[in-house]
Amino acid sequence: MRSEFSSFFFYSRFAPIRPDISWDIVPGRIQHMETVSPRLLRPSVPFEIHTHAEDSWGNVNRDQANLSFRLRILNEESEIVLQRDVSCPSQGWTNTIFSDLQLAGDGDYTIQTFLLAKDADYKVQNAVVAKDSRAVVSKVSHITVSSDLAVPKILFGDLHVHSDDTVGTESSTYNFTYGREIAGLDVLGYTANDFQITKARWDVTVELIKSLNEPGKFVIFPGTEWCGNSAAGGDHNIVFLADPATHAPEFPFDRHGNVARSFEWSEDGPQDLVPGTWPLDEVYCTYAHDTENNLLIPHVGGRRCNLAWHHPKLERLLEISSAWGHFEWLIRDAVKRGWKLGVSANSDEHRGRCGGGVPGTAVFGTRGGLTGIVAPQLDRENVASSLRARHTFATTGQRLVGLLSMADGSGVQGDEVQVQSSQKVELDYHFLGEQGFSSIEAFDGSGLIWSRNFWSESKEPATILRITWGGARLYDRYREAIWNGKITVSENSTVQWFAPFGGFENNREDRVTRKDNHSLSFLSKTSGDLDGVNIHLKDGKLPSTITVTGSLGGYVKVGDALAGNPHKAQPTFSISASLEEALVSNGKHIEIKGGADLFVRIEAIPDIALPRRVQSRAVFQSGQEGAQSIYFVGREWNGTKVVTSPIFINHV
Repeated sequence: MRSEFSSFFFYSRFAPIRPDISWDIVPGRIQHMETVSPRLLRPSVPFEIHTHAEDSWGNVNRDQANLSFRLRILNEESEIVLQRDVSCPSQGWTNTIFSDLQLAGDGDYTIQTFLLAKDADYKVQNAVVAKDSRAVVSKVSHITVSSDLAVPKILFGDLHVHSDDTVGTESSTYNFTYGREIAGLDVLGYTANDFQITKARWDVTVELIKSLNEPGKFVIFPGTEWCGNSAAGGDHNIVFLADPATHAPEFPFDRHGNVARSFEWSEDGPQDLVPGTWPLDEVYCTYAHDTENNLLIPHVGGRRCNLAWHHPKLERLLEISSAWGHFEWLIRDAVKRGWKLGVSANSDEHRGRCGGGVPGTAVFGTRGGLTGIVAPQLDRENVASSLRARHTFATTGQRLVGLLSMADGSGVQGDEVQVQSSQKVELDYHFLGEQGFSSIEAFDGSGLIWSRNFWSESKEPATILRITWGGARLYDRYREAIWNGKITVSENSTVQWFAPFGGFENNREDRVTRKDNHSLSFLSKTSGDLDGVNIHLKDGKLPSTITVTGSLGGYVKVGDALAGNPHKAQPTFSISASLEEALVSNGKHIEIKGGADLFVRIEAIPDIALPRRVQSRAVFQSGQEGAQSIYFVGREWNGTKVVTSPIFINHV
């Protein structure tokens, strides 16, 4: 990976440097494997499994000799139904793609991948794992085959990928190749910051997109990011859905020759800022004549979108998760306003790791998201139609699935349906995860209207103390919340061991430390996501009281970084719970003033295996009047989640 700092960088203070400074980023030693596959598909549909090795920072390893990959797929009886071995290339990425795979029968399958050393003296950072003595690292994931699926397979896309054409890292060729071969994306949306891209670079990249787009394999859409500030409408991606070979995107000029960018300011452009299409109303005017081929996606990045602006025919999806953070509050806002917007989640990738890559630093606080797409075929026309139909779901970067449909077959997520006001609304839901779902919830404009808590549904006694905290300090840029806290349990119980989760899984700088037999300290950062720790007590004896205290700060933009930046609305927090309070469903929690969904929660949970697959029906009482938008959220125990697009119900 090559990192470059150009003469102009829109997001901060700058000084001209000639020539540009660049250096190579070299991966560390192999730490773990990542494996990517479809999560849900029909029987006998061909598919691929992508796997690669990473260092502890999420960089793909490269130039590793004497290694090979092994794939095993096991059925529900733990029988091996497929096994393959492939040599690892000694040059380039440490990865492989297992292609032309098929599974004939319905069921839930387990995928095992191994990176094997041909040389017994191969030295790695990890201890040997798995049954094979030559295994360097391994990975377990899951895939489900279902004859009931209405499409060949569920597709995954990242519709928001930057490159060094503008403020990203690495070339467009590198980013597209990474998305196709490492991230295993079905769909990728190239995104040029409209103020910075030159016409020459835009034209070259559009030609590259034409050459790499491969129906049935890999679909790429060209697009731009309209970079208006929130007072003018806020960030919006413009995805050009039509084939650029036959329908040239209207950028950087529209069909009348008018400027089609927010403004122009770059090292290759005019010395002074040149105004363009501004505010957001002007963008609507530019593309409203062809709504079928132009998709606008409001999102929260450097400049939070403002949902006071809305064009129902152009704006069909909303980006609710990216490397900037998790923004579940945004879909709540849209539904409350009555806007009929589906959901997407993308990387907004600036660092050359699209398709759910690990967090960066500072303003990029979470793993990039993924958009699930329910489309009948993997080609530009069908994917574009499904995106505009809002047949989507959003994940926090993992291959999770969330499907929602009317029980009578009259519609699926994203559709508009009519229901007699005297009739109940019956919705079928189907969720597939990796770590196990702790809850499934349903929301409409009034808030939470239905839920299942799988810890509460269990009859097993609580034996684990679970502490979680999260949210963001701001709705806008520099939203990172920095938590510095202490967990104390009463002396009638003893901490035996603990397991951090959430952001701790991706950020090695965050930490939980045991202070003594009755207390832990933690330091972590959240950007709308959650962090947490499961505490296991000696002999399973839960404490009579639990206290969590600490301070809350944020990103230091100006001033002494070592002095910190206290959260002005509430710089400290404290919550104490009795065992009885911790044992109730969802435990006890506090909301912290200011910010976006800042919270701390204490709960006691049983030590059980949570379901990776949840499929059932939810029934909502009759008597509603007018419009109602219902969407579902599946939350895994470790903080990963999947959100469906709403079904838009008109009660008549």
